[in-house]
Amino acid sequence: MIEVRKLDRVSAGIPPGLPVKVLQFGEGNFLRAFIDWMIHEMNKSGYNSGIAVVQPIENGMVQVLREQEGLYHHVLRGILKGKVIDEVCLNSSIQECINPFQSSDSYLRLGNIPDLEMVVSNTTEAGIQFIAEDRPGPGQLATTFPGKLTQLLKQRFDTFQGAPDKGLVFIPCELIAQNGDKLRETILQYIDHWDYGFSFTNWINGSCSFANTLVDRIVPGFPSDEINEIRERVKFDDSLVVASEVFHLMVIAGDERVRDVFPADRHGLNVKFVDDLGKYRTRKVRILNGTHTCMVPIGLLAGLDTVHAALEDEVAGTFITNLMYEEIGPTIQLPGEEVDQFAGEVLERFRNPFIKHRLIAISLNSISKFRVRVLPVIKDYYAAHSKWPDRLVFAFAALIRMYLIQDQFELKDDQFVLEFFQKTGNHPIAKVTEKVLSNTDFWDEDLTELDGLQELITDYLIQIDQGSDILDIISTMK
Repeated sequence: MIEVRKLDRVSAGIPPGLPVKVLQFGEGNFLRAFIDWMIHEMNKSGYNSGIAVVQPIENGMVQVLREQEGLYHHVLRGILKGKVIDEVCLNSSIQECINPFQSSDSYLRLGNIPDLEMVVSNTTEAGIQFIAEDRPGPGQLATTFPGKLTQLLKQRFDTFQGAPDKGLVFIPCELIAQNGDKLRETILQYIDHWDYGFSFTNWINGSCSFANTLVDRIVPGFPSDEINEIRERVKFDDSLVVASEVFHLMVIAGDERVRDVFPADRHGLNVKFVDDLGKYRTRKVRILNGTHTCMVPIGLLAGLDTVHAALEDEVAGTFITNLMYEEIGPTIQLPGEEVDQFAGEVLERFRNPFIKHRLIAISLNSISKFRVRVLPVIKDYYAAHSKWPDRLVFAFAALIRMYLIQDQFELKDDQFVLEFFQKTGNHPIAKVTEKVLSNTDFWDEDLTELDGLQELITDYLIQIDQGSDILDIISTMK
């Protein structure tokens, strides 16, 4: 066994010194394998930007990052245009690590950094929210991420006396529609709520730029199954190794200053600056996320445990591929060749043999995911063809079945969702379908009013309930 060393800048031969130009809220796997990787790559060709990371929740990983002086290894593996990629890079872009729960002063002084240009974040979909009860006292920080950010911006505004050139660019990565607009709206709510004044509001609106984004990279995270082999490979004892696929895409809708501050496309990265995110968001949510969501109940009920296993199974793989190309793809308002190209890239990513993307992990909150990602596709397909898409509707039936036997899979969802299925499972199948489809808390509408959908789902549920092998059922769908 090769002896591994403690990871720090001395042992790795990497000096500090990059000027902090990026403030990052979040130290989790995704940002480190996505934005931080981009900045690291851009620094190779002269971007010259360091990152100050802020821990957004009380129990985070900033202390471990400090112990490794901001360094960590990133494993990139997958298939890109038919070529197998297996690389490891040592990321050195993080220069400072701040825990605002330990020191509010250390946090607020970040607002005084003259070179600061950009703020990135990934605080989950629930992170960008306004809470009226969030009223910090003197010397206290707000509880929410936008509240803390508002305080830091006020510090910056006061320090530089509202100088227009000290405004910042905001590139949020939270997976919500119009995430930049939502962040600006929430900051302005806090400014008004705390009476920070019109001049500060005008500075935010006039000197700061907020981009809306769409981000795409599969990041399973810490490769615990093979961490010993990776540590021997890199010869360091790294507690923050992060693994991701090779593919990456970021689509940004923002003003010219956003592109000037974050010129990732000019550094050879797959970053697109567009006027409207809508079509890209629809393409990703339906083809990638929607297929994932449909794959979960099909795969789990068939005894398959990973995305890779589901695609490699001859029957399940054919079903999933046809579902993507023949039922999801036609509902997307983009040129057919562009949709097919993206679908092919997604399938290549799904077949990545290096990533163990477990279906049970993707199953989290499957009901709400199905409502957002798949239900609109089903309805759009019906509107265009005057018939229901068989594979998508079967996936709907399989989803219901998965929740009815949730204990077999230890599903995780909101408690009211799990309890609903526990109670509903005692009814005859036709009644189960009726109760599920009429639950407006799930779907925001009564789906029993859609002509013929209830009957088709009931028929599929009966086939599954009668003990038919799910792979035998889907093998007949042409």
